[in-house]
Amino acid sequence: MHPKNRVPNSGQSSIPSPPASPPKYHHGRKSGRFSPFQPGRTLPHRLSWLLLYVLLRRQRIFLFAPLIYISGMLLYMGTASVDVAPVVRHRHSPGSVYRSPQVYEKLKVYMNADNSSTDAISTVWKNSYRGGQWRPCVNKSSEDLPESNGYIYVEANGGLNQQRTSICNAVAVAGYLNATLLIPNFHFHSIWRDPSKFKDIYDEEYFISSLKNDVQVVDKIPNYIMERFDHNLTNVFNFKIKAWSSIRYYREVVLPKLLEEKLIRISPFANRLSFDAPPAVQRLRCLANYEALRFSSPILSLGETLVARMKERSANSGGKYLSVHLRFEEDMVAFSCCVFDGGKLEKEDMQRARERGWKGKFTKPGRVIRPGAIRINGKCPLTPLEVGLMLRGMGFDNKTYIFLASGKIYNSEKTMAPLLEMFPNLQTKEMLASGQELAPYKGFSSRMAAIDYTVCLHSEVFVTTQGGNFPHFLMGHRRYLYGGHSKTIRPDKRRLALIFDNPNIGWRTFKRQLLNMRSHSDTKGVELKRPNDSIYTFPCPDCMCRTNRSVKARSSSAT
Repeated sequence: MHPKNRVPNSGQSSIPSPPASPPKYHHGRKSGRFSPFQPGRTLPHRLSWLLLYVLLRRQRIFLFAPLIYISGMLLYMGTASVDVAPVVRHRHSPGSVYRSPQVYEKLKVYMNADNSSTDAISTVWKNSYRGGQWRPCVNKSSEDLPESNGYIYVEANGGLNQQRTSICNAVAVAGYLNATLLIPNFHFHSIWRDPSKFKDIYDEEYFISSLKNDVQVVDKIPNYIMERFDHNLTNVFNFKIKAWSSIRYYREVVLPKLLEEKLIRISPFANRLSFDAPPAVQRLRCLANYEALRFSSPILSLGETLVARMKERSANSGGKYLSVHLRFEEDMVAFSCCVFDGGKLEKEDMQRARERGWKGKFTKPGRVIRPGAIRINGKCPLTPLEVGLMLRGMGFDNKTYIFLASGKIYNSEKTMAPLLEMFPNLQTKEMLASGQELAPYKGFSSRMAAIDYTVCLHSEVFVTTQGGNFPHFLMGHRRYLYGGHSKTIRPDKRRLALIFDNPNIGWRTFKRQLLNMRSHSDTKGVELKRPNDSIYTFPCPDCMCRTNRSVKARSSSAT
């Protein structure tokens, strides 16, 4: 049977076919196999086959292929003009360029004509946490303290709220080790340049009395101990502790030395205790931050006066005002390495500021700075113009009263103009207070920051524009005061970078995206602390207790 016809045809005899003839092998040219002149082929086909045929027949030609290639390149370079460079069109990545001024010019007319909704200050917070509201529940001890294991002295470095971290962590460590805490010393910082002591910023007596049954705090080491160190605290043994060390490390390594020396020093102390700690440690952190630390009477008095003035001026909105933490000081702009629209002057200013504050840090060999990538990743500080655009897009109209918490704004005469145009009722502590009222705090950045902190704490809406300890502490403190909700707008700066890099965006599209961002902040207002989250930003559930379940949650469970 033929191999291609295994089933015999009906009506034919199934006589097997004779065996196929053996193949014939030719030792010469195979007839017609590589012939380029077979019929039915087009001219390009024939030329291709001819070239392949020649190459296969004359394999020695491959030895000359590199020479042929080099000769061709030299011939080309000799005839082409070296003065003409190819034109390369570079398109920037979306979100990598500062084009917010163009967006503002495009949207300004539509923004001012928009009367489609009521002011957002009265409707911004709609979300209720399904688990109910929260209330402060930090328990103080009523028992007497046992005999102390020794004294701990810490140096708190950084600005106002980094120092606050050190104070609260020091209270927690001292209480856990059954040690006596010396009032923390504030380390003088080259950037903040504030020589203030603890009692200049905080109410020292109130701090000591609030902790008296939990941690013993003193303002002086006994003489009989200081004599061993020649009355010089720099002679005291200093622990160099790694950042985010566990409380177990303090118990196993620090405590034995404390028992031996009776006095130890820890410098620096910022971020030297892990956020993840046992409940006993967290309770002491809560007690220190939310109950024991209170600003000194002069700062607290002026801060509350400015809060009253803001509420009085915003009486048409029920005394509700919005506060913004704006980080557009020269050192912040320089440190971010972002590029704005200042041109040559901005570049020179930033170079000087970086060298003045961080000598050589940004000019190390091999260090590459990519401003476009920084902007895309949402790491650039928002400009005053961008803050105004964002808030108008979120529904806050030009009658909204805004308190601006900030240091000296970079190139303020130019950069603040559009924000004031969008929000003419904007206020700062310099506008609210008289020169005489602010005189005692001039030149003290931490004391001025404490005043800003107080006014922001009591606003209806708090807006962050850049990371840092100031907004993180404020968010936690506001949660502690307002039933667990931070009442804080945290913009998605990666999305903002894309939105602000689109000069062709329409007002409706712009506003829709910003309203969604505002709604997201409302949804995330109540958040519970997760492992390794800061208890100073997320006080629930370590520092707060749930009071009741929300109506929405009760109705859904009933159905």
